Amino acid sequence: VQLVESGGGLVQPGGSLKLSCAASGFAFSRYPMTWYRQAPGKERELVASISSAGGITNYADSVKGRFTISRDNVKNTVYLQLNSLKPEDTAVYFCNRRGYDDWGQGTQVTVSS
Repeated sequence: VQLVESGGGLVQPGGSLKLSCAASGFAFSRYPMTWYRQAPGKERELVASISSAGGITNYADSVKGRFTISRDNVKNTVYLQLNSLKPEDTAVYFCNRRGYDDWGQGTQVTVSS
């Protein structure tokens, strides 16, 4: 199993980023996927999840209305669109195959002026 996140960077407050996670080594379309984040000195927290077919999504209250999770089961990729970014969104973002201890290296998102 391999999960490779990309798309992070430095952005000003109010800006946007789109994160991608390319998955391989398992039947991607059969599994729900999630995005987590971990800020310095804090525990990893669940940000968003999406069902295997993409029809059901859930979000942490802290990102609801600002972040959108989606997936492309042909490209074996899950995405996280981050809008209206705040400094408190600064963290390393990871994707995960829900229920499994599969993690990528993460992608750093820094929100700062």
